[in-house]
Amino acid sequence: MSKRVGIDLGGTKIEVVALDEQGEMVVRRRVATPQNDYLGTLQAISCLVLDVESELGESVSVGIATPGAISPATGLLRNSNSICLNGQPIDRDLEKLLTRPIRIANDADCFALSEASDGAAIGAATVFGVIIGTGTGGGIVVNGQLLAGPTAIAGEWGHNPLPWPQPDELPGPDCYCGKQGCIETWLSGPGLARDHLSVTGEALTAESIVVEADAGSDVARETLGRYERRLAKALASVINVIDPHVIVLGGGLSNLPNLCQRVPELWGEYLFSDCVKTKLVQAKHGDSSGVRGAAWLWPC
Repeated sequence: MSKRVGIDLGGTKIEVVALDEQGEMVVRRRVATPQNDYLGTLQAISCLVLDVESELGESVSVGIATPGAISPATGLLRNSNSICLNGQPIDRDLEKLLTRPIRIANDADCFALSEASDGAAIGAATVFGVIIGTGTGGGIVVNGQLLAGPTAIAGEWGHNPLPWPQPDELPGPDCYCGKQGCIETWLSGPGLARDHLSVTGEALTAESIVVEADAGSDVARETLGRYERRLAKALASVINVIDPHVIVLGGGLSNLPNLCQRVPELWGEYLFSDCVKTKLVQAKHGDSSGVRGAAWLWPC
């Protein structure tokens, strides 16, 4: 098998790409995700893989980026926002359907692997990949290998508490995980919007806050300033633990203006070091990082 196929299993779409030996994309397709239909989702993935093989005229390896992760305790998918996938042995069912081994990883892990393999962090020995969007996610890559961890939660920084909280940040917003003050409740898109609403009384989306700030709104700029400092604190706590060479930002909020400049200007205050060599960069492959990383789960 000389071609790698990656599948990004999203809540609204399923995307497939095929990469050649050099990592060049040779096929790319997407279909709508069957809603609330586990068997239909399996069939859609199978059809995409078989169609790609037919077009290429050869067998391919298959890697899949999923919401959620396979539980080491049960072998079943958990924590997926596509509810019909939870509690299912999706990797084993797909292996039976496709009659071959597959590799599966969380979508944030695939993002990190993609950017470490041939993206914004290519060549870096240690990479922390960060997704900040509707939620938060993270993945760790060391010497080109994804670090999954024995409980499959390596990189799940979003469900640690916001470090070095100010008095007005305690106890923090409720998180769907059952705790309060998780990093995700502050740094996700809904978290940014909630913070702006609580301080100003204005119900704005993250995108609208940026527009207001660009138009000269001081309160919108203050909201973005609070966001930058919270991101700096959250990433400083990661640097204190794993000291990565590169941190890559992805997801919708990674497009907030000047994050890669402003956050490193702030995080030194929270680091247990007199210098910082970690680089903060924006993802090279954007929304394609997850599906490309799924393909990279297999070597050549």
